[in-house]
Amino acid sequence: MATTLRLEKVDPSNFDAAIALKVRPDQDHLVAPVVKSLAEAYVHPEVAWPRLILDGDRLVGFLMAFFDIDFAGDGTGTDIRSGLWRLNIAAGQQGHGYGRFAVHAVATEIRRRGGTRLTACWHPGNDGPEDFYLGLGFRLTGEMSGDQRVGELELA
Repeated sequence: MATTLRLEKVDPSNFDAAIALKVRPDQDHLVAPVVKSLAEAYVHPEVAWPRLILDGDRLVGFLMAFFDIDFAGDGTGTDIRSGLWRLNIAAGQQGHGYGRFAVHAVATEIRRRGGTRLTACWHPGNDGPEDFYLGLGFRLTGEMSGDQRVGELELA
């Protein structure tokens, strides 16, 4: 049976399922819960792009991208970036290509908006997702965003 991966907006009909989505318990410290992401999307609607990841009709994950933010946060507007803000793949659903699909979907949307690079941040350490991102072609920038490493994927 072929899978049909797609993104869907969060709306009243799928909100409860969205906030019920959980990563593995050993990953709780690596990514914020979906409900926090949706709250952040509510207060930053001009830059946040929250989407559910579905395989057919089955919810398997959540992503939230950001577009055209002042990454340095210094108000100069000299470091404008777009990228992946959050990626939550449901417990028991990892290793099936859903994360790869999510990154590619965000890359496609960034390209559609005229962007040429995708920025992502992750917690360092053996239990973090660094190998996943590096395996997709991200390169470390040497920067930190809070306590997270910053990586970039060139889209050109």
